[in-house]
Amino acid sequence: MYWNDVHIAYYVVSALIGLFVGEFTNWMNQRLPEYKRVFSKEFIIEHKMNFKPNYWLSLLTAFIYIMLVYRFGIKDTIIANLDLIKFMILTPMLLSVFIIDYKLQIIPNRLNLSIFEIGIVFAFLYGLSDVAITINMLLGMLTGGGIFLLITLLGGLFYGKEAMGFGDVKLMAALGLFFGFSNIIIITLVSFLIGAILSIVLLATRLKKSDEYIPFGPFIVIAAFVSVYVPFEQIKMILIQIFTLGMYKA
Repeated sequence: MYWNDVHIAYYVVSALIGLFVGEFTNWMNQRLPEYKRVFSKEFIIEHKMNFKPNYWLSLLTAFIYIMLVYRFGIKDTIIANLDLIKFMILTPMLLSVFIIDYKLQIIPNRLNLSIFEIGIVFAFLYGLSDVAITINMLLGMLTGGGIFLLITLLGGLFYGKEAMGFGDVKLMAALGLFFGFSNIIIITLVSFLIGAILSIVLLATRLKKSDEYIPFGPFIVIAAFVSVYVPFEQIKMILIQIFTLGMYKA
C-alpha cells in the first residue's frame, strides 16, 4: 500500500520515530532553560525522577514526521534524502525554540549553537554533490542573521531598546544554513506577517497588554515550517498578492 508513491511502512516507522523524538524534545525543553546538559551521567535516574511526559508534543512531532515523508518522499541514496533528513533533525529543535521562547522569552545559546553546528555539517554534505548549494546555504546564514541584526541595531538607535533579541538574530543565521538565501528571505517576510497578525489578535483579545513583550521566536518557527511544506513559488506569489493588495497580475 502506497501514499504519494511512498510505502505505508515508511510512514509508520517515521511516526514511531516522531513519538520518541517528541518525548526527547520535551526533555530538552526542561533541561535547556536551566542550563543543564541534555545528556548526563545521571540521565536515566533524572529522567525517571523529574521527567513529565508531554503526549501532545509527541503526537505533534509524529504528525510532522509523517508529513515530511509525504513532502519529500524516500529516495534511493543518502545524498538524495538530505532534505528529508535535515528537516527531521531540525524539527525537534524548532519545537524547542517555539516552546521555550513562548514560555520564558529566551532562546538558549546551546540550542542556537546546535542548529548552527548541524547546519554547517549539512552544508558540507550538500557540497559533496553540488558546491553551489553550499554557497547558497552560507549566503542564507549571512542574510538571515544580517537582516535581523540590522533590525536590532536600528531599534536600539531609534527607540533606545532592542527591536529584536540577539537570540532571534542567532536563530535566523543558523536557519539560513538549512533554508538557503531565497527561503530565508521568505521566512523573514512570513514571520513578520504572522507576527503582525497574531500580535493584533493577542492585543485585541487582551491576552497580551500593549506594553507586554511578545517573543518573536515562535513566529520564526511557524514561518520556517511554512517554508518547509509550501513550495517557494507558491509562497512568493501569495506574499506578492498580500503586499500589493491583490493589484499584481501574474
